[in-house]
Amino acid sequence: MQNYKDLKVWQKSHLKVLKVYQLTNNFPKNEIYGLVSQYRRSAVSVSANLVEGCGKFTSNDIANFFQVALGSLHETEYYNLLSRDLAYISEHDYKLMDEQLREIKAMLIALIKTVRNK
Repeated sequence: MQNYKDLKVWQKSHLKVLKVYQLTNNFPKNEIYGLVSQYRRSAVSVSANLVEGCGKFTSNDIANFFQVALGSLHETEYYNLLSRDLAYISEHDYKLMDEQLREIKAMLIALIKTVRNK
């Protein structure tokens, strides 16, 4: 494949990891091993699976890791919603993150289709 740092979808997902860490710094301390941990791990998993996929040789292997990244992205979307519903993040932060996650999802789906069609 290619250097993961050159992938626009990885660049955007990495920025989302940084944002998730920033947002969750303000969560209640009793969530450190709950929602904070899950939200951060799912966001990191998106970027990490893109990186791992770029290190594979076959299109099927690459696409499988990208598919796992997509699953983690869906998980991250849910934690974003839950964080808003628990009033841990503002409506503004929720909408901004949701919009950006949907953009990453569209890019990732397109990338998976491209890799699978090779």
